[in-house]
Amino acid sequence: MSTFRPPGDCPNCGEAVPARSAACPHCGATPDAGWNEAAAYDGLDLPDSAFEDDDAPRPRARPRKPRLHPGWILVALALLAALTAWIWLG
Repeated sequence: MSTFRPPGDCPNCGEAVPARSAACPHCGATPDAGWNEAAAYDGLDLPDSAFEDDDAPRPRARPRKPRLHPGWILVALALLAALTAWIWLG
């Protein structure tokens, strides 16, 4: 296996490769596996429109929990007061 000058970023995994490495320390790619001195990591050659954030998924808003109507709170307090009075006076 010969030493070669890596392109800086591994064309296989995209991680940084130290100078004069025989293989990528992250994924193990070698020149025998198709990584030669002329290789360059260019990604997937996606069009520029692939990087626009207009179509990015937005996080969903959490559904609101149903709250107790203030009238029911007053009814509960009135019943509690009536029950307390009935026990104390009763």
